[in-house]
Amino acid sequence: MAAVVALVLVGGAGFAVASAHKTVTLDIDGEIRSVSTFAGSVSGLLDDEGITIGERDLVTGEMRDGATIVVRYAKELPIITADGPVTVWTTALSADEALAALTPVHGDVALVATRAADGSAELPLDLTAQGPAKVVVDGGTLAVPEGGVRVHQALTDAGVSLEAEDEVTVVPAGDSVQVVVVRIVTEDVTTTSEVPFASSQTDDPKRTVGTNAVVTAGVPGVRTVVERVTTADGVERGRETVSDEVTTAPVGEVVAVGTKPKPKPAATPSSSAPKTAGSPANPSGSSASLNWAALAQCESGGNPTIVSKNGKYHGLYQFSVATWNSVGGSGLPSQASAAEQTSRAQMLYERSGAGQWPHCGPRLFT
Repeated sequence: MAAVVALVLVGGAGFAVASAHKTVTLDIDGEIRSVSTFAGSVSGLLDDEGITIGERDLVTGEMRDGATIVVRYAKELPIITADGPVTVWTTALSADEALAALTPVHGDVALVATRAADGSAELPLDLTAQGPAKVVVDGGTLAVPEGGVRVHQALTDAGVSLEAEDEVTVVPAGDSVQVVVVRIVTEDVTTTSEVPFASSQTDDPKRTVGTNAVVTAGVPGVRTVVERVTTADGVERGRETVSDEVTTAPVGEVVAVGTKPKPKPAATPSSSAPKTAGSPANPSGSSASLNWAALAQCESGGNPTIVSKNGKYHGLYQFSVATWNSVGGSGLPSQASAAEQTSRAQMLYERSGAGQWPHCGPRLFT
């Protein structure tokens, strides 16, 4: 009887060991393997296999013979939404899977590939679980026949080289995804503009009151502005001022203003003074009462700045420079005011009569 009991006990122990042994399938982020285990729970199995689970990671499945235990590690992803850039966590294995999960929550979404130290673009997801993908770059679209690759590999297969500042995103494209490369160029642009010069005056005692001349010509300066301009696929995205300075200072204009008093007109000849030969009598006895406007119209068309074609005669009354100087004028008659020209013409008349204007002199008496 004791022997029978022993057989029963041995048989029971064998059954317990057999029921504790299980064969399960482990799916770790898509890497699948079969595991033989005596673990009594999923957490015990993962501990036995050295698999550490974080608070954002996903584990599904129950501990029984023939079961599949799925582990999905959470991945941090920078994305761009309509409200701007944010960071999210996902347990998706591919970009199309992540976009399908994120779009209902965030609306239109783009996954942002980060740039590694070697310049490559990195995204911790394959592009698609299955099927092709596309690369959009430099105004064209390139096919990626096998989308089950990472961004860097897809760009390499498509023959796309990245510059240091280029941006790479992954966006939905129908039933697939496309990798979008935006070429970013940042360069310094220099522009120049004119800086106006100032003008100042200085008294000149050698010049008659009412006359002036530029003694130092004004020269505009130069303002140089350097801006750092960023473009995305040729479209300006932003600019910032690097420097803004006057690189060439302006030269101020200096104008000499005459301060020497004008000479007083000569006294009007008395009525007993002899008349100039060939000159009609002056009924009023004063040169100021003569028709100087008519004389000026005849001599110069009434233009105080006119100069004869031969350059010898100037202004309203066509003074020669020597005659102008003889009645106290300085500079050129055509640069003097009309009032000064008339005053000095009256002085000339009172000294020499209307004969100074052989052709037009009679107009004085009209």
